[in-house]
Amino acid sequence: MRNTRGQAPAVLLAALMSVALAAPALANDGVTLLSAARIHTMDPARPQAGAMAYDRDGTIVAVGTREDLLARYPAATQIDAGNATVIPGLIDAHGHVAGLGQSQMQADLVGAGSKEEVLRRLRAFAADLPDGAWLLGRGWDQNDWPERTFPTAADLDAAFPRRPVWLTRIDGHAGWANSAAIAAAEAAGGRDLSGDWQPDGGRIVRGANGQPSGIFVDAAMAQVDSAMPGTDAEAAERALAVGMQLAVEHGLTGVHDAGVSLQQLRAYQALADRGEMPLRVYAMADGDGEALAWLCSNGPYEHPDGRLQMRAVKLYVDGALGSRGAALIEDYSDDAGNDGLLLMTPDQLVDTAARAKGCGVQVATHAIGDRGNRVVLDAFEQVLGRDAGTDHRWRVEHAQILTAADIPRFAALGVVASMQPTHATSDMPWAADRVGPDRIQWAYAWRKLRDAGARLALGSDFPVESVDPRLGLHAAVTRRNAQEAPAGGWMPQEKLTAWEAMRGFTRDAAHAGFAEDHVGSLAVGQRADFVLLAQDPLAVEPHQLDELEVLATYVDGEAVYRRP
Repeated sequence: MRNTRGQAPAVLLAALMSVALAAPALANDGVTLLSAARIHTMDPARPQAGAMAYDRDGTIVAVGTREDLLARYPAATQIDAGNATVIPGLIDAHGHVAGLGQSQMQADLVGAGSKEEVLRRLRAFAADLPDGAWLLGRGWDQNDWPERTFPTAADLDAAFPRRPVWLTRIDGHAGWANSAAIAAAEAAGGRDLSGDWQPDGGRIVRGANGQPSGIFVDAAMAQVDSAMPGTDAEAAERALAVGMQLAVEHGLTGVHDAGVSLQQLRAYQALADRGEMPLRVYAMADGDGEALAWLCSNGPYEHPDGRLQMRAVKLYVDGALGSRGAALIEDYSDDAGNDGLLLMTPDQLVDTAARAKGCGVQVATHAIGDRGNRVVLDAFEQVLGRDAGTDHRWRVEHAQILTAADIPRFAALGVVASMQPTHATSDMPWAADRVGPDRIQWAYAWRKLRDAGARLALGSDFPVESVDPRLGLHAAVTRRNAQEAPAGGWMPQEKLTAWEAMRGFTRDAAHAGFAEDHVGSLAVGQRADFVLLAQDPLAVEPHQLDELEVLATYVDGEAVYRRP
């Protein structure tokens, strides 16, 4: 991330600080001195401190004890955080900001324990909708229902016979439509959705009569999406603004936005131009489309204020485990004859990755199933060739189901494993049903990957999971859900330590976004992005990590959130 706010380069700052140790106090106009009971810097050279000072541009100029820094900067503006703990700003290495904002404007179906509860929530939400407007919702999960089977259009039709209803599954890889939405999709696409044909990379679930059941998996969702009214620029900006505000309220100072269209990039740019971005966004172009073409024509992008950049592309090679779209080497253990979906052919992935490499664009590829992950690793190996040992930082997003043979390939190829701890604790009630007792031993394998030398960048995949990084820290360390089940943790051999988990949300997430020289730790020359916590995450009991209290979130030394 380029330093663009007038601050001195890190090398010059380091030189100035070394001179200051043997010289009178430097001029300190505009310096702020923050002290706290403890500051976990995540800087190996000085892991803990009692104070830090930063200049008016938000660059850290000193880290040490309160007494030493007061002696050097006697006129500094002082912030005494008392018994609070300060940590580097947390970075979610895989989220969807627009999706998070939009989820606040749709019916919330997360946690609905039955189809009946889904309908109750939909009726309540629809009460305020104008006539003819689509009823949109997100978050249903058939695995939470007694029957654990996909719903149908008929389940929605009785309550909503005329209003189009389109509900996205919690993982974003399947949608549930009523008959009115299916009819609108057929009219918009000019094609009957019945029969035995299937779109590339997707599946329209149909009944015995060949009629669409109402469930559309992965690429098939586009059949319905294309029928919905478009989103204008104002609505796009509003969704991003809402999503970013929720993020900073939970202690996030950065997000890697995994799949940003050119329209969304324009919305981000408008917000950045107005100074309305409270955190840093590392945007990934949404597949082989307009945004990647724009990057290849213009080169990696960074906004002058340093809070927005795009230099990566997010590709999808397979679907999700919950909707049985993740591509497996062998059939699903609970669905014989189904081995999932490849959303790109291996040749398509190689071609797109090679083009991105030629443009200087980082490649990040969604892969969940063991076949999906192998296809990605094979493609990366082929495209990178002799450059596998360079600092390319290509990424596999999710890396959920692996094989023993593929785990060491991450480190060997220099590939970052971008993983989301709460996926494990959300999926654990049914994941073993999908892949069986043998394959599950190589699933959500954080410890195996880390011990094999892979770098883990941690995130949440919000709004699939909660935006709250405390839940990710808790899941990573305990392998238990919010109810502290199961005792001892699910597949506890894959637990991380609290320090490793925090590193995944700070230094390693920053590294995955080429930003470790600016964020991810608190050291001289770094940006003053930090979080004030009421408790010490490296001292509390593991089961208390999801109870940490966020007191304030700072970006560039300015508070972007304070707890009321």
